[in-house]
Amino acid sequence: MALSCGIVGLPNAGKSTVFNALTRSTQAVASDYPFATIEPNVGEVRVPDGRLEVLAEIVHSNRIVHASMRFVDIAGLARGASSGAGLGNAFLSHIRETDAIAMVVRCFEAQGVADAEAPPDPLRDIEILDIEMALADLASLAKRVDKLERESRANPKAAERLEAARGLMRALENGTPARAFAKDSLEAALARETFLLTVKPLLYVANVGEAQIARLGASAQSVFDLAEREGSRAIAFCAKLEAELAGLSDDEATVFRKELGIDRSGLDQLILQAYDVLGLMTFLTAGEKEVRAWTIEKGSKAPQAAGKIHSDIERGFIRAEIVSYDDYARLRSMEAIRSAGLFRSEGKEYVMREGDVVNFRFNV
Repeated sequence: MALSCGIVGLPNAGKSTVFNALTRSTQAVASDYPFATIEPNVGEVRVPDGRLEVLAEIVHSNRIVHASMRFVDIAGLARGASSGAGLGNAFLSHIRETDAIAMVVRCFEAQGVADAEAPPDPLRDIEILDIEMALADLASLAKRVDKLERESRANPKAAERLEAARGLMRALENGTPARAFAKDSLEAALARETFLLTVKPLLYVANVGEAQIARLGASAQSVFDLAEREGSRAIAFCAKLEAELAGLSDDEATVFRKELGIDRSGLDQLILQAYDVLGLMTFLTAGEKEVRAWTIEKGSKAPQAAGKIHSDIERGFIRAEIVSYDDYARLRSMEAIRSAGLFRSEGKEYVMREGDVVNFRFNV
């Protein structure tokens, strides 16, 4: 199953337009009134990777399979969502089901947009979203603390988990999200077990007008400055323009982007940043039957990567035969790669690298 990224924001921030552009569809209602989205819209999007076409040409394969991500367009959140305002309870429950969050904030002036929080102020909008998610997490943790307090009376080992839960509550009350804790900490583990919203990786999406594509305005720049202070990520994205380009052929869209001075599609940037914020990487397989991109977590070892293809390959793992994509694309034949001494045979402790082209040897 593809990992999922929830697209969230205040009503009319442009979430549904972003979703429609990503999925090249009109299944999400994009309108100028709040709560046009009630049930979440779901679309699966391929992760752009130009390496696959190059490998397919080299090995003479007609089948290319990209990695994919699932994007979920979630109902707009309003002040008081944590206590049920607007569509708050539904909004929060749908976020819990995603692996990461793309937070869309409006950075453009627009006529006719019904916005309860007008005029546009992205930092204010981010604060509203952060507060509502933190309040929801505090409510979840309060229940968890009650349970751990009862458990700790009978089991002293529960005391450490109880203190971790209390530490999470203190952090949230002081405006610190659960994702700020080290991934291998007890607090982070407890946050994941409790399905806290603020533990999820976060990407800010500054939804800008066409005039800000070449040069960001002050409101969009403030989002990037915030992301830098937090050690998180942000991208600028003109949802309206990207939705229009998504309706064109690839060649037409490329020409239009060149005229606007855009090097890379905003859609590609969003997909790749969402992919990266989840801590993911790609290894490749290349044969006559197909060329495919496989998604693994950064730091995965060779047997774990093999298991993404089939559990039998992981169970019977012998070795991984590896060539870097750059070497493969440059030399263009296995004979030349071997002659240059660039063919590697790696064992069970090998940590996979981005762009490894792999053939797994196994025996079951």
